[in-house]
Amino acid sequence: MQGGSSCLSPAQCRAARALIAWSKQDLSAASEVTKATIAGFEAERLFPDERTLRHVKRALEDAGVLFIPENGGGAGVRLAKPASASIDTDETETVQYEEYLKNDAPPGAGG
Repeated sequence: MQGGSSCLSPAQCRAARALIAWSKQDLSAASEVTKATIAGFEAERLFPDERTLRHVKRALEDAGVLFIPENGGGAGVRLAKPASASIDTDETETVQYEEYLKNDAPPGAGG
């Protein structure tokens, strides 16, 4: 790697876009970095400065991508768990489904 590629690698950029189904144009609009710069970086023909890469990385992070640092297993990307993924569990509420209101057990089934 050359230049400012320490904060984001071309492979991470390509993988991050794939995870969130963004085109180069989508990333360009979100990061305010030209599509040509993104294409050149991803093709490893162009190595933008650190500031430009931070803009690209921030746009991807804002869209839900987590960057996994090099830690012996290789750098990578994954989707962040959305805040809305938590399940609202109010254990004081009881839900009755219509199919459970009928007694369909045979006589003497107990329970």
